[in-house]
Amino acid sequence: MGTRRLNRIGLLLLGGLGGVLASLAINAVAQRGEPLPLRELQQFANVYSAIKSSYVEPLADEALINEAIKGLFNELDPHSAYLDEDAFKDMESMTQGGFGGLGIEIGHENGYPTVISPIEDTPAARAGILAGDAIVGIDGKNTKDMPLNEAVKLMRGQPNTAILLEIQRGDQKPFELSIVRDHIKVKSVRGKRLDDDLLYVRIAQFQERTAADLVRQLQELSQNERPRGLVLDLRNDPGGLLDSAIGVSSAFLDSGDLVVSTKGRIPSANREYYVKPLTQVLGSNDRQLLAQVDWLKEVPIVVLINAGSASASEIVAGALQDHGRATVMGTRSFGKGSVQSVLPLSADSGIKLTTALYYTPSGKSIQVTGVEPDVYVDDTASGNLFRIPREADLQRHLNNAGLEDESSLIEEESFVKNPTMFEFGGEDDFQLMQAINHLEGRTVKRNDPTLAQAATDESASDAAEAEKKTPVTATQSDNIKRYRVTPQGLQPVQ
Repeated sequence: MGTRRLNRIGLLLLGGLGGVLASLAINAVAQRGEPLPLRELQQFANVYSAIKSSYVEPLADEALINEAIKGLFNELDPHSAYLDEDAFKDMESMTQGGFGGLGIEIGHENGYPTVISPIEDTPAARAGILAGDAIVGIDGKNTKDMPLNEAVKLMRGQPNTAILLEIQRGDQKPFELSIVRDHIKVKSVRGKRLDDDLLYVRIAQFQERTAADLVRQLQELSQNERPRGLVLDLRNDPGGLLDSAIGVSSAFLDSGDLVVSTKGRIPSANREYYVKPLTQVLGSNDRQLLAQVDWLKEVPIVVLINAGSASASEIVAGALQDHGRATVMGTRSFGKGSVQSVLPLSADSGIKLTTALYYTPSGKSIQVTGVEPDVYVDDTASGNLFRIPREADLQRHLNNAGLEDESSLIEEESFVKNPTMFEFGGEDDFQLMQAINHLEGRTVKRNDPTLAQAATDESASDAAEAEKKTPVTATQSDNIKRYRVTPQGLQPVQ
């Protein structure tokens, strides 16, 4: 891997797409004068030597070292990881917006790879994969406690090759989906002109050219006329490049405004990022284009977010919200407020390490808490589609120092029992309808009370029916033995 490629991988990146902040040159021997634990390292060397010389089967040095490195991350937060050659190569592909696979962003919940967000117009989305789906099997392999890197590696592959996924959706019976891999080239920005001189634009991921593409897309949609309002859709956007998030925010905020700050243990992790000139965002001095979008700093904006809006999406939503530049609408965002640095170990391997937390302009950390919408609106008129696992649901997630009790994040939400995904920006997009209502000065509805109540009643009826089918005899609670059904059979609950 050449220097040019390493430089590209060193781009600033936040979120589930890889989380590159910078290719920092950290020397483990001289970090802030902290001495290495020589006694413990000697013990590690003794164990390594014993395994190498005495294990029943011969083991390659490379395999042993790689597994030892991976073991160092077992107790760290879920966004820190060892990047082997394949994962390191994927890093560059993701920042460029293209890679081979299915088109899903995954996290970990209850020990299984779980879909955070399907990427629009990809094999996974077309096959009906939904956010919140647990992937309990990949080509016949059980994924319980499988490292995310391994699950991703299994799902990646050459275009036109098939993969069989076993999906657990809520309380439904697991089912199988055969999906044909494709080259995933994500279109970052798309939009359309709405009635009454309103514009709609959606960002699916924050890539290298997202900010420039956004400005040019808005210029084309506006038809050289000042629009009356704009809906910026960041729903199910898992994040991406930090520099892109700053560029998008810069399109709407005033010069000198703080976009985001980061704070960590090492001095280089403590930084403040401010609005950039649009000429820098566009990468050109196209004064004619800039004159055609001079309304960007003034147009009324509604930003749509949901539980799948993570990282870079939360930076933009938080910045526009804190500066009073937009009304944030939808449901609470994912809550990924940590920054990852990719540290190259060699030409084709590295580690992704959480080195800081980021803060909105008002100084709030959104780690775990996410961005709270100014106006809460359910996913659909009947309620929310599904319980998407947020940052707080991930194993070993970092805590928010300003949050005393994570249970306070539990919301009273009504969920649709049998979710049917709608098209973002389509005619059946309930949240978009409410965003338009807000821009037009009309009443905004959280949901349709009749439909929401019907969904709640249906769930309550099912629960009551299940209770009838499984009567419980009166027993002292201390004598009750509880079990959990798992792919390995019944497991006692501690």
